[in-house]
Amino acid sequence: MIRIGILGAAGYTGGELIRVLLGHPEVEIVFANSESNAGNLVSDVHEGLIGDTQLRFTDEMPFERVDVVFFCFGHGKSAAFLAEHAIPPHVKIIDLAQDFRIRGSHDYVYGLPETHRDIIRTAQHVANPGCFATCIQLALLPALQAGLISGDIHVNGITGSTGAGQKPSATTHFSWRNDNISVYKTFTHQHLLEINQTVQELRHGYDGRVLFIPQRGCFARGIFVTAYARCTAPLEEVQQIYADYYQDAAFTHFVTKSPDMKQVVGTNKAVVYVERYEDQLLMISCIDNLLKGAVGQAVQNMNLMFGLDERMGLSLKASAF
Repeated sequence: MIRIGILGAAGYTGGELIRVLLGHPEVEIVFANSESNAGNLVSDVHEGLIGDTQLRFTDEMPFERVDVVFFCFGHGKSAAFLAEHAIPPHVKIIDLAQDFRIRGSHDYVYGLPETHRDIIRTAQHVANPGCFATCIQLALLPALQAGLISGDIHVNGITGSTGAGQKPSATTHFSWRNDNISVYKTFTHQHLLEINQTVQELRHGYDGRVLFIPQRGCFARGIFVTAYARCTAPLEEVQQIYADYYQDAAFTHFVTKSPDMKQVVGTNKAVVYVERYEDQLLMISCIDNLLKGAVGQAVQNMNLMFGLDERMGLSLKASAF
Protein backbone atom coordinates (compact mmCIF):
# COMPACT_ATOMS: atom_id res chain seq x y z
CA MET A 1 0.00 0.00 0.00
CA ILE A 2 1.16 3.52 -0.80
CA ARG A 3 1.11 5.55 2.40
CA ILE A 4 -0.16 9.09 1.88
CA GLY A 5 -0.02 12.40 3.70
CA ILE A 6 -2.11 15.40 2.71
CA LEU A 7 -1.29 19.00 3.62
CA GLY A 8 -4.02 21.62 3.30
CA ALA A 9 -6.62 18.87 3.57
CA ALA A 10 -9.61 21.04 4.53
CA GLY A 11 -9.97 22.93 1.23
CA TYR A 12 -11.78 21.96 -1.97
CA THR A 13 -8.79 20.16 -3.46
CA GLY A 14 -8.00 18.42 -0.16
CA GLY A 15 -11.54 17.15 0.18
CA GLU A 16 -11.72 16.02 -3.43
CA LEU A 17 -8.37 14.27 -3.08
CA ILE A 18 -9.58 12.36 -0.02
CA ARG A 19 -12.77 11.39 -1.88
CA VAL A 20 -10.77 9.97 -4.78
CA LEU A 21 -8.17 8.23 -2.61
CA LEU A 22 -10.83 6.47 -0.52
CA GLY A 23 -11.73 4.57 -3.69
CA HIS A 24 -8.15 3.73 -4.63
CA PRO A 25 -7.29 0.06 -3.96
CA GLU A 26 -3.55 0.58 -3.39
CA VAL A 27 -3.35 3.50 -0.94
CA GLU A 28 -3.70 4.29 2.74
CA ILE A 29 -4.23 7.87 3.96
CA VAL A 30 -1.92 8.17 6.97
CA PHE A 31 -2.68 11.79 7.79
CA ALA A 32 -4.81 14.70 6.58
CA ASN A 33 -3.29 17.87 7.97
CA SER A 34 -5.31 20.95 8.87
CA GLU A 35 -4.30 23.03 11.87
CA SER A 36 -7.64 24.85 12.09
CA ASN A 37 -9.62 21.58 12.02
CA ALA A 38 -7.32 19.34 14.06
CA GLY A 39 -9.32 16.66 15.86
CA ASN A 40 -12.44 17.11 13.75
CA LEU A 41 -13.81 14.35 11.58
CA VAL A 42 -12.97 14.88 7.92
CA SER A 43 -16.64 14.23 7.15
CA ASP A 44 -17.64 17.15 9.39
CA VAL A 45 -15.92 19.49 6.93
CA HIS A 46 -16.25 17.51 3.70
CA GLU A 47 -19.83 16.43 4.33
CA GLY A 48 -20.07 14.43 1.11
CA LEU A 49 -17.83 11.87 2.85
CA ILE A 50 -20.30 11.10 5.65
CA GLY A 51 -20.36 7.32 6.13
CA ASP A 52 -17.24 6.83 3.97
CA THR A 53 -14.46 7.45 6.48
CA GLN A 54 -13.72 7.97 10.18
CA LEU A 55 -10.50 9.82 9.37
CA ARG A 56 -9.82 12.91 11.48
CA PHE A 57 -7.81 16.00 10.64
CA THR A 58 -4.55 16.40 12.48
CA ASP A 59 -2.08 19.21 13.10
CA GLU A 60 0.76 16.68 13.03
CA MET A 61 2.91 15.90 9.99
CA PRO A 62 4.53 12.46 10.46
CA PHE A 63 6.45 12.48 7.18
CA GLU A 64 8.54 9.49 8.23
CA ARG A 65 5.41 7.32 8.02
CA VAL A 66 4.44 8.15 4.41
CA ASP A 67 5.66 7.47 0.89
CA VAL A 68 4.17 10.55 -0.78
CA VAL A 69 2.82 13.93 0.33
CA PHE A 70 0.25 15.97 -1.57
CA PHE A 71 0.50 19.73 -1.15
CA CYS A 72 -3.01 21.18 -1.39
CA PHE A 73 -1.94 24.67 -0.41
CA GLY A 74 -2.83 27.98 -1.94
CA HIS A 75 -0.41 29.35 -4.49
CA GLY A 76 2.89 30.55 -3.04
CA LYS A 77 2.62 28.52 0.14
CA SER A 78 4.42 25.35 -1.00
CA ALA A 79 7.80 27.01 -1.45
CA ALA A 80 7.38 28.82 1.87
CA PHE A 81 6.48 25.56 3.62
CA LEU A 82 9.55 23.75 2.26
CA ALA A 83 11.77 26.63 3.39
CA GLU A 84 10.63 25.98 6.97
CA HIS A 85 10.11 22.20 7.06
CA ALA A 86 12.28 19.22 6.17
CA ILE A 87 10.68 16.32 4.31
CA PRO A 88 12.71 13.06 4.21
CA PRO A 89 14.44 12.52 0.85
CA HIS A 90 12.62 9.24 0.22
CA VAL A 91 9.18 10.90 0.39
CA LYS A 92 7.77 11.90 -2.96
CA ILE A 93 5.95 15.24 -3.31
CA ILE A 94 3.08 16.18 -5.58
CA ASP A 95 2.44 19.92 -5.42
CA LEU A 96 -0.98 21.13 -6.60
CA ALA A 97 -0.01 24.82 -6.37
CA GLN A 98 1.84 26.81 -9.02
CA ASP A 99 5.10 27.25 -7.09
CA PHE A 100 7.22 24.79 -9.11
CA ARG A 101 5.49 24.61 -12.50
CA ILE A 102 7.99 26.84 -14.25
CA ARG A 103 11.41 25.31 -14.85
CA GLY A 104 14.12 26.74 -12.63
CA SER A 105 16.48 25.84 -9.82
CA HIS A 106 14.41 22.90 -8.60
CA ASP A 107 13.89 19.28 -9.59
CA TYR A 108 10.10 19.32 -9.98
CA VAL A 109 8.78 17.66 -13.14
CA TYR A 110 5.81 19.29 -14.83
CA GLY A 111 3.02 16.76 -14.32
CA LEU A 112 1.08 16.76 -17.58
CA PRO A 113 1.00 13.05 -18.50
CA GLU A 114 0.09 13.77 -22.12
CA THR A 115 3.53 15.37 -22.59
CA HIS A 116 5.73 14.10 -19.74
CA ARG A 117 4.51 10.59 -18.91
CA ASP A 118 7.93 8.91 -19.07
CA ILE A 119 9.66 11.59 -16.99
CA ILE A 120 6.88 11.51 -14.38
CA ARG A 121 7.48 7.78 -13.89
CA THR A 122 10.97 8.44 -12.51
CA ALA A 123 10.25 11.76 -10.76
CA GLN A 124 10.65 12.33 -7.03
CA HIS A 125 8.82 15.66 -7.11
CA VAL A 126 5.98 16.64 -9.45
CA ALA A 127 4.35 20.02 -10.02
CA ASN A 128 0.72 19.39 -10.95
CA PRO A 129 -0.48 21.64 -13.81
CA GLY A 130 -3.07 24.36 -13.30
CA CYS A 131 -6.70 23.68 -14.21
CA PHE A 132 -6.99 26.23 -17.04
CA ALA A 133 -3.48 25.34 -18.18
CA THR A 134 -4.42 21.65 -18.43
CA CYS A 135 -7.57 22.28 -20.42
CA ILE A 136 -5.97 24.79 -22.80
CA GLN A 137 -2.87 22.71 -23.41
CA LEU A 138 -4.89 19.59 -24.20
CA ALA A 139 -6.71 21.58 -26.87
CA LEU A 140 -3.44 22.79 -28.41
CA LEU A 141 -0.85 20.01 -27.99
CA PRO A 142 -1.38 18.02 -31.22
CA ALA A 143 -1.69 21.16 -33.36
CA LEU A 144 1.47 22.65 -31.89
CA GLN A 145 3.57 19.52 -32.17
CA ALA A 146 2.51 18.90 -35.78
CA GLY A 147 2.99 22.53 -36.80
CA LEU A 148 -0.65 22.87 -37.84
CA ILE A 149 -1.25 26.36 -36.44
CA SER A 150 0.53 29.69 -36.75
CA GLY A 151 0.20 33.21 -35.44
CA ASP A 152 -1.68 34.31 -32.36
CA ILE A 153 -3.73 31.71 -30.52
CA HIS A 154 -7.02 33.12 -29.24
CA VAL A 155 -8.43 31.35 -26.19
CA ASN A 156 -11.66 31.76 -24.27
CA GLY A 157 -12.24 29.65 -21.16
CA ILE A 158 -15.04 29.53 -18.62
CA THR A 159 -14.65 27.95 -15.19
CA GLY A 160 -16.84 26.99 -12.26
CA SER A 161 -16.81 28.68 -8.88
CA THR A 162 -14.79 25.91 -7.19
CA GLY A 163 -11.80 27.08 -9.24
CA ALA A 164 -11.56 30.06 -6.90
CA GLY A 165 -11.04 27.88 -3.82
CA GLN A 166 -13.08 27.34 -0.68
CA LYS A 167 -12.48 30.70 0.99
CA PRO A 168 -15.50 32.93 0.23
CA SER A 169 -15.02 36.08 -1.82
CA ALA A 170 -17.18 38.68 -3.55
CA THR A 171 -17.05 36.80 -6.86
CA THR A 172 -17.88 33.38 -5.37
CA HIS A 173 -20.84 34.53 -3.30
CA PHE A 174 -23.95 32.71 -4.56
CA SER A 175 -26.09 35.81 -4.97
CA TRP A 176 -23.41 37.40 -7.18
CA ARG A 177 -22.33 34.32 -9.10
CA ASN A 178 -25.80 32.91 -9.80
CA ASP A 179 -27.26 33.91 -13.20
CA ASN A 180 -24.08 35.88 -13.85
CA ILE A 181 -20.91 35.79 -15.94
CA SER A 182 -17.78 37.95 -15.92
CA VAL A 183 -14.22 38.09 -17.21
CA TYR A 184 -11.10 38.41 -15.06
CA LYS A 185 -7.31 38.57 -15.48
CA THR A 186 -7.77 39.23 -19.21
CA PHE A 187 -4.55 38.38 -21.10
CA THR A 188 -2.68 38.14 -17.75
CA HIS A 189 -3.84 34.90 -16.13
CA GLN A 190 -1.07 33.19 -14.16
CA HIS A 191 -1.49 29.92 -16.05
CA LEU A 192 -0.18 31.58 -19.21
CA LEU A 193 3.34 31.11 -17.85
CA GLU A 194 3.13 27.32 -17.92
CA ILE A 195 1.12 27.31 -21.17
CA ASN A 196 3.78 29.38 -22.93
CA GLN A 197 6.46 27.14 -21.45
CA THR A 198 4.84 24.13 -23.13
CA VAL A 199 4.30 26.04 -26.39
CA GLN A 200 8.04 26.72 -26.58
CA GLU A 201 8.88 23.15 -25.58
CA LEU A 202 6.82 21.73 -28.45
CA ARG A 203 7.52 24.50 -31.00
CA HIS A 204 10.73 26.26 -30.05
CA GLY A 205 10.69 29.78 -31.40
CA TYR A 206 6.92 29.91 -31.91
CA ASP A 207 6.28 33.65 -32.25
CA GLY A 208 2.52 33.77 -31.87
CA ARG A 209 0.92 34.96 -28.64
CA VAL A 210 -1.55 33.03 -26.50
CA LEU A 211 -4.33 35.57 -25.94
CA PHE A 212 -6.46 34.21 -23.13
CA ILE A 213 -9.74 35.60 -21.78
CA PRO A 214 -10.85 33.71 -18.64
CA GLN A 215 -14.47 33.85 -17.52
CA ARG A 216 -16.31 33.02 -14.31
CA GLY A 217 -19.28 30.74 -14.97
CA CYS A 218 -22.58 30.23 -13.21
CA PHE A 219 -21.85 26.64 -12.14
CA ALA A 220 -19.76 24.93 -9.46
CA ARG A 221 -17.27 22.78 -11.36
CA GLY A 222 -15.93 22.27 -14.85
CA ILE A 223 -13.92 24.16 -17.49
CA PHE A 224 -14.91 24.68 -21.12
CA VAL A 225 -12.27 26.10 -23.47
CA THR A 226 -12.53 27.29 -27.06
CA ALA A 227 -9.37 28.29 -28.94
CA TYR A 228 -8.63 29.19 -32.53
CA ALA A 229 -5.60 29.95 -34.67
CA ARG A 230 -4.62 30.06 -38.34
CA CYS A 231 -4.47 26.67 -40.05
CA THR A 232 -4.38 25.66 -43.72
CA ALA A 233 -4.28 21.87 -43.35
CA PRO A 234 -7.38 19.91 -44.44
CA LEU A 235 -9.74 19.07 -41.57
CA GLU A 236 -9.41 15.32 -42.19
CA GLU A 237 -5.64 15.58 -41.75
CA VAL A 238 -6.04 17.59 -38.55
CA GLN A 239 -8.53 15.10 -37.13
CA GLN A 240 -6.19 12.19 -37.83
CA ILE A 241 -3.30 13.97 -36.13
CA TYR A 242 -5.42 14.60 -33.04
CA ALA A 243 -6.74 11.03 -33.00
CA ASP A 244 -3.21 9.63 -33.28
CA TYR A 245 -1.82 11.97 -30.62
CA TYR A 246 -4.38 10.92 -28.01
CA GLN A 247 -4.69 7.29 -29.06
CA ASP A 248 -2.75 6.04 -26.02
CA ALA A 249 -3.81 8.75 -23.56
CA ALA A 250 -5.42 7.30 -20.45
CA PHE A 251 -8.07 9.98 -19.99
CA THR A 252 -7.96 12.40 -22.93
CA HIS A 253 -10.36 11.51 -25.71
CA PHE A 254 -10.56 13.03 -29.17
CA VAL A 255 -14.12 13.19 -30.49
CA THR A 256 -15.65 14.19 -33.83
CA LYS A 257 -18.84 15.64 -32.36
CA SER A 258 -18.79 18.97 -30.54
CA PRO A 259 -18.66 18.15 -26.80
CA ASP A 260 -20.42 19.55 -23.77
CA MET A 261 -19.08 19.97 -20.24
CA LYS A 262 -21.39 17.40 -18.62
CA GLN A 263 -19.47 14.68 -20.44
CA VAL A 264 -16.50 15.27 -18.13
CA VAL A 265 -17.75 16.77 -14.85
CA GLY A 266 -17.21 14.28 -12.04
CA THR A 267 -14.51 12.41 -14.00
CA ASN A 268 -10.79 12.58 -14.77
CA LYS A 269 -11.57 12.76 -18.48
CA ALA A 270 -10.71 15.45 -20.99
CA VAL A 271 -12.65 15.64 -24.24
CA VAL A 272 -11.08 17.39 -27.24
CA TYR A 273 -12.69 18.41 -30.56
CA VAL A 274 -11.56 20.35 -33.65
CA GLU A 275 -13.33 22.07 -36.55
CA ARG A 276 -12.03 24.24 -39.39
CA TYR A 277 -13.65 27.47 -40.55
CA GLU A 278 -11.91 28.85 -43.65
CA ASP A 279 -8.30 29.41 -42.50
CA GLN A 280 -9.05 29.12 -38.76
CA LEU A 281 -8.83 25.95 -36.70
CA LEU A 282 -11.28 25.84 -33.81
CA MET A 283 -10.07 23.68 -30.90
CA ILE A 284 -12.43 22.79 -28.02
CA SER A 285 -11.61 21.00 -24.78
CA CYS A 286 -13.39 20.48 -21.48
CA ILE A 287 -12.44 19.01 -18.11
CA ASP A 288 -13.54 18.93 -14.48
CA ASN A 289 -11.38 21.60 -12.84
CA LEU A 290 -11.16 19.68 -9.53
CA LEU A 291 -10.31 16.33 -11.13
CA LYS A 292 -8.37 16.37 -14.42
CA GLY A 293 -7.59 19.98 -13.57
CA ALA A 294 -6.32 19.18 -10.07
CA VAL A 295 -6.57 16.09 -7.84
CA GLY A 296 -7.53 13.53 -10.48
CA GLN A 297 -4.44 14.42 -12.47
CA ALA A 298 -2.42 14.40 -9.22
CA VAL A 299 -3.54 10.83 -8.49
CA GLN A 300 -2.82 9.92 -12.11
CA ASN A 301 0.70 11.27 -11.58
CA MET A 302 1.03 9.35 -8.31
CA ASN A 303 0.09 6.15 -10.12
CA LEU A 304 2.80 6.78 -12.70
CA MET A 305 5.40 7.61 -10.02
CA PHE A 306 4.74 4.32 -8.19
CA GLY A 307 4.54 2.09 -11.26
CA LEU A 308 0.78 1.54 -11.14
CA ASP A 309 -1.73 1.62 -13.97
CA GLU A 310 -2.35 5.34 -14.32
CA ARG A 311 -6.13 4.71 -14.44
CA MET A 312 -6.17 3.04 -11.01
CA GLY A 313 -8.64 4.60 -8.61
CA LEU A 314 -9.92 6.99 -11.28
CA SER A 315 -12.79 5.06 -12.88
CA LEU A 316 -15.17 7.94 -12.29
CA LYS A 317 -18.36 8.31 -14.32
CA ALA A 318 -20.06 11.47 -15.52
CA SER A 319 -23.70 12.25 -14.85
CA ALA A 320 -25.39 13.04 -18.15
CA PHE A 321 -28.34 14.85 -16.55
